[in-house]
Amino acid sequence: MVSLKLQKRLAASVLKCGKRKIWLDPNEINEISLANSRRNIARLEKDGLIMKKPTVVHSRSRVRERNKAKSKGRHTGTGKRRGTANARLPFKVIWMRRIRVLRRLLHKMREAKKIDKHIYHALYLQSKGNQFKNKRVLLETIHTMKSEVSKSKALADQAEAKKTRARARVLKRVARETKKTDQ
Repeated sequence: MVSLKLQKRLAASVLKCGKRKIWLDPNEINEISLANSRRNIARLEKDGLIMKKPTVVHSRSRVRERNKAKSKGRHTGTGKRRGTANARLPFKVIWMRRIRVLRRLLHKMREAKKIDKHIYHALYLQSKGNQFKNKRVLLETIHTMKSEVSKSKALADQAEAKKTRARARVLKRVARETKKTDQ
């Protein structure tokens, strides 16, 4: 058995691949063993006595299938988990998502003049202080605050109207009395 170590090394260099990818025709060993230069190896490659093996297929189809199943929630039970809950989805990330949603809502409502800057500021600080679990709760609070404000405003207007009526009554009475005294 002739050693074809040299030929394999030269072929790998000529074909620009590793030695493991070189195929030497087992029926033409004697002819291949005579090739001792790169030019000879290139000629043998052209004749088909030396070939570059195709790359081995490393299929990802099974991985894709498993990932599709994982996206549906399979294979993610307690037995498959290695990290803590915080490592898998950090509390900070959850907090950031929530606070951004709340702040975005507050900004939008202030821009649309649905809430004034005082309500906005109060709610902004409350959301920063972890008062609102989600957007729905914040919206409910906004509605209650707005109704309270409008109610207090209506009461203030009523009181003001009452005062003006009372003042007018007093003025009328004073005018009547002065008229009586003049007669």
